[in-house]
Amino acid sequence: MMIGGIQQIGLGVENVESSWRWYRKYFGMDVPIFQDEAEAPLMTGYTGSKVHSRNAVLAVNLSGGSGFEIWQFTSRKTAPFSFEPQLGDLGIHIVKMKSRDIASCYAHFEKSGVELLGGLNQNPRGMYHFYLKDPNGLIFEVCEHDQWFSNRRGCTGGPFGCVIGVADMEKAIPFYGDLLGYDRLLFDGTDIFEDMASVPGGEEKIRRVIMEPSTPPLGVFGAIFGKSRIELIECKDRKPRKIFQDRYWGDAGFIHLCFDVYGMDALKETCASFGHPFTVDSGDSFDMGEAAGRFSYIEDPDGTLIEFVETHRIPIVKSIGWFLNIKKRNPKVPLPDVFLKLLALGRVRD
Repeated sequence: MMIGGIQQIGLGVENVESSWRWYRKYFGMDVPIFQDEAEAPLMTGYTGSKVHSRNAVLAVNLSGGSGFEIWQFTSRKTAPFSFEPQLGDLGIHIVKMKSRDIASCYAHFEKSGVELLGGLNQNPRGMYHFYLKDPNGLIFEVCEHDQWFSNRRGCTGGPFGCVIGVADMEKAIPFYGDLLGYDRLLFDGTDIFEDMASVPGGEEKIRRVIMEPSTPPLGVFGAIFGKSRIELIECKDRKPRKIFQDRYWGDAGFIHLCFDVYGMDALKETCASFGHPFTVDSGDSFDMGEAAGRFSYIEDPDGTLIEFVETHRIPIVKSIGWFLNIKKRNPKVPLPDVFLKLLALGRVRD
């Protein structure tokens, strides 16, 4: 069993095409791994016991980082946020994006008219970062980062982690640290944090924990994913609300955090032993447009959805029908860079 890093983060949006266009322009997420319209029969436990249809795109930035799975209902209208999430509300609140030159990146977004939340600040570890909001109302944190896959030009790389609200930090830390491998504690403090003041709820007292894996990213795609971080937030002076309370998976917001894994059967046993059994399991290879794999879900202690994907097939050059069978490869041996860089042949150019 091996967890190879964050594969992608799910984004529930009202319109896939316009949202993806924005993410291509501002985040460079312009290389599609798959684009697929289909029903989601295995997710009925999170969609009101009904099978719903969706349109989804998995896109990456070849500078490095994880992907976006941009997801839109087609059988119903996407439900917007029922309230403005505050720091510490339960679920994925903010996604972290890589930046090589944080000051230039901030200036670029400011000049472009992107909605910035406050200015450029330092987090408790002295790293510079800033927050912005996209047209869907989703909040992103752009952070300076020192690990890249390619030298492609652009303001940002892909995502490398997220900020998650939890109800009980003492339950959340073992889940993310022991089960998911974020075993290196970078920061643990309780305060009103000045660098988060511009984020809704940032004026409140919180406990803030920043974690990362102590080992480098593993697996076939480890080189492009790179190292990642999880930031956990616990409210100290109010009762948090669930961001997806009375809404479906796939509605507006960050719908899941997905990890690239190898050895799904062993992982299933491990998760059950931690008290977090699979709530969804495709059981076998599941086609996702041009890609295929086995996927499953568990819930963190507060119900936030964590997805695992064991990749079986990815398109390398779709125009000539060249697909790579990952099942035949040693999962501990990284895929040669040249294969991943060939994905750029499918880049969507606006």
